[in-house]
Amino acid sequence: MSLRMSIVLLAAVAAVAVSAYQSEIAEWRRARETALNADGGWLSVSGLFWLHEGANRFGKDPSNDIVLPDGAAHAGLFELHQGKVTATVDGRTQQVAPDSADVVKVGRLNLFLIKRGDKFGIRLKDPDSEYRREFHGIEYFPANERYRVTARFVAERRTIPILNILGQTEASECPGYAVFRLQGQELRLYPILEEPGAKELFYIFRDQTTGKETYGAGRFLYSDLPKDGQVTLDFNKAYNPPCAFTPYATCPLPPKENHLAVRIEAGEKKYGH
Repeated sequence: MSLRMSIVLLAAVAAVAVSAYQSEIAEWRRARETALNADGGWLSVSGLFWLHEGANRFGKDPSNDIVLPDGAAHAGLFELHQGKVTATVDGRTQQVAPDSADVVKVGRLNLFLIKRGDKFGIRLKDPDSEYRREFHGIEYFPANERYRVTARFVAERRTIPILNILGQTEASECPGYAVFRLQGQELRLYPILEEPGAKELFYIFRDQTTGKETYGAGRFLYSDLPKDGQVTLDFNKAYNPPCAFTPYATCPLPPKENHLAVRIEAGEKKYGH
């Protein structure tokens, strides 16, 4: 094979690889927006009501503790007693667990119990949410494989404090840190495990685009668990937290360890609700 033919073949192989990667990112973006805009996606979250001890009545009538945009005037009540919550609708009472699939249905609405620190709240999901109706798609940086990096993972278990937008701090399990190079700098990111036995690492970070081209509270990124001491960080899949799309989310904020002194011109740009 001549040198010219070899060059042409290598160029063709490289073009196919680039095309495959661009297709992968395009499909990831489609799936991301589909999930965001689904019936129970984050765009449907249109209310958050903190419970007080005792009876919390809910329904469409303004006299309720929790005023809803649909359903009966007086649809039922949530009762909070010593850290336990029950829901009563149509004379039937059930216990509901926080941050679970337990749901209370009222008209077109779905109500879920959440717990943040020592606070219990009701998250309202409405398929007719204004945030869903007004969704105009997400703007992205052009996909660039330069921002898909292989990082060395250093196993070093610790807990790191994660602050959320409510001002609460939670000690989260961190299994170590990823070391990588971008723009001539050596950088580190510290992931957390969202739950015991998690199958992915979760990174909450900010960079020099934060508050400018990208969302002011930082962005999220996942990677697989370390394999052979390495993880792949694909910043083309860095995405906005739910708080970018609804004011009723309770997002975690980047820990100080994950403030990167470089511009990450990849992934989702800012979105204003």
